[in-house]
Amino acid sequence: MKQFLTIDRLKRMAVFARVVEAGSMSAAARELAMTTSAVSQQIRQLEAEIGLALLHRSTRRLSTTEAGQAYYEDCAAMLLAAHTAEQRLSDLRDEPRGELRIAFPVGFSGHLAAALAPLLRAQPRLALRLFAEDRRIDLIAERIDLAIRIGTLTDSNLVARRLAEWRHVLVASSGYAQAHGLPQAPEELARYPVMNLNVMNQTEFIELSRAGETRRVRVQGAVAGNSFIALREMMLQGVGIMRMPGPDAMPLLETGQVVLVLPEWTMAPMGVYALTVQRDAQPAKVRLAIAAIRDYLAS
Repeated sequence: MKQFLTIDRLKRMAVFARVVEAGSMSAAARELAMTTSAVSQQIRQLEAEIGLALLHRSTRRLSTTEAGQAYYEDCAAMLLAAHTAEQRLSDLRDEPRGELRIAFPVGFSGHLAAALAPLLRAQPRLALRLFAEDRRIDLIAERIDLAIRIGTLTDSNLVARRLAEWRHVLVASSGYAQAHGLPQAPEELARYPVMNLNVMNQTEFIELSRAGETRRVRVQGAVAGNSFIALREMMLQGVGIMRMPGPDAMPLLETGQVVLVLPEWTMAPMGVYALTVQRDAQPAKVRLAIAAIRDYLAS
């Protein structure tokens, strides 16, 4: 049967190694902030447990037995492994290194690349593993270090940090606007095809505000899906109206590919969040990635 070392046994092994290295029990006791009698008791108990004498004791000097020397070498290796483990964790905490696993919506790809490319250039020991998913990915099952989500959060067991708020707008392609016209009041949206970014194909409502008044309109259309990129391409082909984040709509507006729908009305902004499994003790790679994305969105 496989036997496991107890915490007390490991402690005694560490004390034994320090005694050998210090050359006496009194010197080891000073280093370990213990009394000499406590150190002696630990060594006697260790010898009793393993059934072998580890030290030759005399009034003038202390030396290892043959078994004690072999045992010391293994105990010293154990302590070295423990120190190495501590140093490795310290490096991970203080220096961005290793693989950073990030999950994010497909439509956020361009923003993520712009935010993290400078970090990658500055930190050559950092690597990225990207999970572009419009579905809600299980952070624990997929070992995700950091997830970016936009809109309403449902994972109450995850730690969320708000990075930014994005204003959303309604847009349609210029070709669609010329061919079909555009609604002039919120209520008219119900008569136009509005694409729904929703994997469950549930009924969507759009809430619009202007000068203290708010209108909530039920919208529908022939196209629904869980991919922002796919819906954007359908919108650009003139299939209907789409709700888009302002930063994604701006380049299309500047080139004239799309036009605003009901520009005098506004929608409540949506939050952009960084999600992690735990709140504290984040490694440097996660902390710096969150800071880089937040700074990019703020600019």
